[in-house]
Amino acid sequence: MDIDSVRSLMTALGFGCFVAIALWAYSHSAKKGFDEAAMLPFQEDDEVGSQPASRSHTQG
Repeated sequence: MDIDSVRSLMTALGFGCFVAIALWAYSHSAKKGFDEAAMLPFQEDDEVGSQPASRSHTQG
């Protein structure tokens, strides 16, 4: 097995991984998890003390 065969094999494996990840990302089984993750920034924090402290700005 020469270096060109190894390079061809690695290219084919890399492309296969890319296709597998793309199919998984667009599958219906992954959609629910992605939709939940997309809404995380819009959920309110329920923890006490998670609000930033208000600062009073005074000019002096």
